[in-house]
Amino acid sequence: MLVIRDRIETTSGPADRFSGTVYIDPIATPSEASRISASSVHFAPGARTAWHAHPNGQTIFITEGIARVQRRGGPLEEINTGERVFFEPGEDHWHGATPNRFMTHLSLVEVDDHGNNATWGSHVTDEQYGA
Repeated sequence: MLVIRDRIETTSGPADRFSGTVYIDPIATPSEASRISASSVHFAPGARTAWHAHPNGQTIFITEGIARVQRRGGPLEEINTGERVFFEPGEDHWHGATPNRFMTHLSLVEVDDHGNNATWGSHVTDEQYGA
């Protein structure tokens, strides 16, 4: 067993990857022994990711609020606290909070052989967000 007591600071979601106010708390970072990356991501109402895809897929587990999620070409869906979503490897998608609720989710991804966990694209437009 390894107890990790270092305190990793909360960071703001980078503007090239998120719209609105987003905060990220790292939980697990890849190391030689593990390729898992996990974070608790906090979205203010209306905040969302840009379009992106993960080389090995992504699971998000909603811990608070209601999420909006969409895969490219698919319907906009709302996901409630306690529910989870799996995005397939390479599946272009976005996720965020609803317009009037905060939302927090756990993000679980496995990095690829080069340490990459995502490929980021364009921002989700207001029209796409409100579809």
